[in-house]
Amino acid sequence: MTTELIMSKTKTMIDDLKTVCANFGLGNASSEYKIITEIFLYKFLNDKFLHEVREIDSQYTDSNNLEMDLSKLTEEEYEFLLASLPPATAQLKREHFISYLFNRKNTEKFDELFDNTLVDIGNYNIDVFSVKTGSEDKIRLFDALSVHVTERNKRADFCRAMIDKIVDFSFEEAFTQKYDFFAAVFEYLIKDYNKDFGKYAEYYTPHSIASIIAKIIVPNGAKNVTAYDPAAGSGTLVLALAHEIGEQNCTIYTQDISQKSNEFLRLNLILNNLVHSLSNVVHGNTLLQPEHLNKKKDGLMKFDYIVSNPPFNMDFSDDRDTLAGEKYKERFWAGVPNIPKKEKEKMPVYLMFLQHIIFSMGDRGKAAVVVPTGFLTVKNGIGKTIREKIIDKKMLRGVVSMPSNIFATTGTNVSILFLDKDMKNEDVILIDASGMGTKVKVDGKNQRTVLNDDEMKSIVNMFVNMEIVDKISAKTTIDQIKSKKYSLSVALYFEAKLEFKEYTQEEFENEINNLTSNLELCFEHDKKLNKELLKNLRRLTYEA
Repeated sequence: MTTELIMSKTKTMIDDLKTVCANFGLGNASSEYKIITEIFLYKFLNDKFLHEVREIDSQYTDSNNLEMDLSKLTEEEYEFLLASLPPATAQLKREHFISYLFNRKNTEKFDELFDNTLVDIGNYNIDVFSVKTGSEDKIRLFDALSVHVTERNKRADFCRAMIDKIVDFSFEEAFTQKYDFFAAVFEYLIKDYNKDFGKYAEYYTPHSIASIIAKIIVPNGAKNVTAYDPAAGSGTLVLALAHEIGEQNCTIYTQDISQKSNEFLRLNLILNNLVHSLSNVVHGNTLLQPEHLNKKKDGLMKFDYIVSNPPFNMDFSDDRDTLAGEKYKERFWAGVPNIPKKEKEKMPVYLMFLQHIIFSMGDRGKAAVVVPTGFLTVKNGIGKTIREKIIDKKMLRGVVSMPSNIFATTGTNVSILFLDKDMKNEDVILIDASGMGTKVKVDGKNQRTVLNDDEMKSIVNMFVNMEIVDKISAKTTIDQIKSKKYSLSVALYFEAKLEFKEYTQEEFENEINNLTSNLELCFEHDKKLNKELLKNLRRLTYEA
């Protein structure tokens, strides 16, 4: 089966699940995202389990009814089989299989059986597949889903419809696919639910932007490193980074205040073979209570790589005075924004995340942070103080200013700061990619700019090789930036070009004569206009 066909069948299954929700009055309900993602994940884990069984035991490789074959094993044999599976595989009892539920879908109170199965899978796998709250409580994989159907007498039918939509499709051939396939599946799965991730992860990061960042920040791969996103959202940035490093070569750490975002992130990690990082996914307030501590537990953990697309503005007035207190002074060294008298929701919270990120970088740490383009030139205040530090400390590696509407959910122009504490950068590359991309309609209404593969490669190559391209990129130095009052506007650093043309004596005299003649004609025309204007003014004065 081709990749295109696998993708088509996967999308069809997702669409069918959404249709079931709509048919039972749950379309666009606040609970729809939870139902769709959990059913999808249940299907994925079921098929992955069966796939891994075939991989570890050759007697099942060609089995036409693997669930039936497994049902014939003794309890001891089945327990041994479970112990033989890779640790990243969800442990399923035989009564957890989709086929088991399908064969019992016409039983009375099927909704209870369906819900209890999901809850039991969640509890059975809570040590490996849970994410944590800031208070260390574990959030399990699944909850009861039929309860979201208001009419009790329709709940069993709802569960039967869901089972019918997932029983025939198989992910078996999808498990040979790589990151890009599952990144596309994930984007399609949550495309209707990524508009409201919560207070922090308000902007969905396109896969193209995540890919550009990852390729720039990790040009040659890495091993045994840590990767962090303090406002992770659905994890697009940190997943792309992990893929570029190598999923088995890094451990991911995240935090986000939105429970919805963390649920999406968990799904994303599972789809992309990063189950080993699930225990480092934390639901909590990063600014007020960052949860990732060093080994001694006496300070915050420092990371090798940090990527983030933090929210630009939000109301954090309730926490503002606390964050400005002595306890937080070291982390928020540039200051805390004041509370505006009007429009509290416009407090520039990204400045807080940027300070937190710089504080969390290891001695050889690298970071890429999405910021409003206005940050590059702000002339005073916290933004200017942050720019001064990253430039004075030679942490700034470069900036890429992206096209407008690169994010479908915001019209704010954005740029990406690339920081590196290891290199002590003397030279800095500034790229203005605002003229790139093609504008397309998203969902028939929002306009979004999309970069093609060649444009993405061009940005990466320009940055990594510090290529100077006329009117697009400029290479400058730390001292030059300081001389221009720490402004990072790329236009200030474009080379001024003077065009020279060689003339013979005769050509030069002819050119001068032509210019003189044209100038005299202009003067003569100007005199005529002045006379006409004066004449009209006298006439108007007389008539008055």
